[in-house]
Amino acid sequence: MKKWLLVIAVIVLFQNRQEISLFLNPPPDFSATNKEDVVLYATSWCGYCKKARSFLEKYNIPYTEYDIEKSTEGLRQYKQLGGKGVPVFLVKGKTISGYNPQAVVAALEG
Repeated sequence: MKKWLLVIAVIVLFQNRQEISLFLNPPPDFSATNKEDVVLYATSWCGYCKKARSFLEKYNIPYTEYDIEKSTEGLRQYKQLGGKGVPVFLVKGKTISGYNPQAVVAALEG
């Protein structure tokens, strides 16, 4: 029984490693960032898109969002970036595919 609990604990920790890393090493204050510096291409039904929105809001990172299923301009830009899934971030000209908070923070800092 103890082995199964350990396996479950390891799986939970692995699945939440990005949130744990951000908790232990919170990013600096990005509230002064321009809204145009961070663009999120997402959909309304995507779970990782929801996590991306929560991350950006939790750390007061201003952003512009395009729902690629509702916005023709957003879909055009998404295709131009070579998007193959959601979410896709465009941070200061750098494309980040998938939910990757550390990459977003690194792009904002660099």
